[in-house]
Parts: sequence; C-alpha cells; structure tokens
Amino acid sequence: MMRILVTGLAGFTGRYVKTALESAGHQVIGLKSNLTDAPSLTAELAELKLDAVIHLAAIAFVGHGDANAIYQVNLLGTRNLLQALAQSANKLQHVLIASSANVYGNSSEGMLNEQTTANPANDYAVSKYAMELAAGLWAEKLPITLVRPFNYTGVGQDSKFLIPKIVEHFKAKKAVIELGNLEVWREFNDVRFIADSYAKLIEQAPAQSGLAMNICTGNAYSLHEAIGLCEKITGQSIEVQVNPAFVRANEVRILKGDNARLKNTVTTLVDYDLEQTLTWMLAA
Repeated sequence: MMRILVTGLAGFTGRYVKTALESAGHQVIGLKSNLTDAPSLTAELAELKLDAVIHLAAIAFVGHGDANAIYQVNLLGTRNLLQALAQSANKLQHVLIASSANVYGNSSEGMLNEQTTANPANDYAVSKYAMELAAGLWAEKLPITLVRPFNYTGVGQDSKFLIPKIVEHFKAKKAVIELGNLEVWREFNDVRFIADSYAKLIEQAPAQSGLAMNICTGNAYSLHEAIGLCEKITGQSIEVQVNPAFVRANEVRILKGDNARLKNTVTTLVDYDLEQTLTWMLAA
C-alpha cells in the first residue's frame, strides 16, 4: 500500500484515478494548495508523507481562451510542484506527470511513438511540451515518468469536449448537431483505461527518470464513425452541420499512437472499444 498524492483529484480524470488506486489498496490524498502559489505548495508538501505522486492538475481544454492561464498553470504550476517535491523529505518511488499527445502536433504518418519529433500546434500543446522540458531539470532528483495520453472520454467529462457533446445531443434526441472539422481522426479512449494505466504504472519505479510514455491503444476513429456508433446504439439519426465558428485554427488532423512502450511496462491493462464507451455514456 502506498500513500499517493493526486493533483487534480476532483477533476474528470482524477475521480477515476482515485477509484483505480483505492481498488488496488492505495491511500489517495489531494492537494489543498494552488499550484501557482509556490510558497503555500512548498509548505504543504513539506508536511506530507508521500510514496508517489500523480500530477493531473492542468488547464486541459485545447480551446481555452486565456493563453496566459494555460502557461501559468501547466508550465509554471508544474515547475512549482517539482521544486517543492524535490525540497521535501519524501523518498518518492514514482512521480507520474500527465502531459499530452498533443505535443506531437500535426504529425500524421503512421503510428506516433515517443521518438516522434514534437511539433506542438497550439498554446495548450506548447505548454505541455514546455512542461516536459522543464521536468527534465528534476530528472536526476525525482523518479519521473511523463505520460502522454491520447484523446479519452467517459461519463462526467465536460460537454465542451467533443464526445460528451455528441452524447448529450443523442440523449436529448436532437435532430441536428453543429460540429467543427469533420475530417479529423482521433483515439477516443476510455477514461477507465487511462486510470487503470496510471494506477499500474505508479506501482513501478521508472526504468529511466524523465522518460515519456504514450498512453493509448492505437485505435483511431473519425467523427463520422463516432456519430454512426451513437446512431447504432440509440436507433436515432442526427444531421451533422459544420459550423465555421467551431473550426479550430491549427487543428491536429490525425492523432493515434504506438503503445509498445506502455504494453512492455504494464502487461495487464483493461481496454474498451469506442462502442463500449459510448454505450456506457449514453446509458449514464
């Protein structure tokens, strides 16, 4: 049993990570201090007795309007956390830091692995890649793994995200849905798969501190396929209209990952296909 700090514990992902960790017998605690308040953060972590940390807290919406806030939280907040952890007396087994597959940018040839050159295409992705580089400054002091989750969804995700928006329209029996770019392909993984991956990774000391690891299945779906599955599950049809206001500049067109490193590290992951995830969300 480990005592594990999870930042962002009350968030969408944090709730599922908490369940996964507690199911494995671990004690989970949240963070009271704000990541951007370095003195308070340092004081709080000096008092905590920890075995491991999973850092989820972030501004996670690519379309968030305040670029300054994105960098303040995702980059400087993470730097504050790592500095405070390094100064604390804790002998940590593992520090798992949630980055994002968005760091790969518009790369679309084949499966993206961890050696794919980063090419972030928006402020969110730049903030996450800068965070990874900053984390490298603590790689000799802390046992760090940088996890790069590809798109994921599930019950409880905010409807400003794509799949929850589609699910809400079907649950409300709407005749029309307005979307942005339709020619995008994404992994739409299940949040329970993500949480299971984090819970199993945190139990192991990293083979190399500062290493990046894709959290993905390698299965990508078009928006047309996602809509089609919802129509199949519900027996309803819906008209899709493209709203130019929802079309993002610098949209990442194709994003799917190579999960060989993850599978070589954790061999018993729980997986879900998109139809299972959508059935769960539509029934909730």
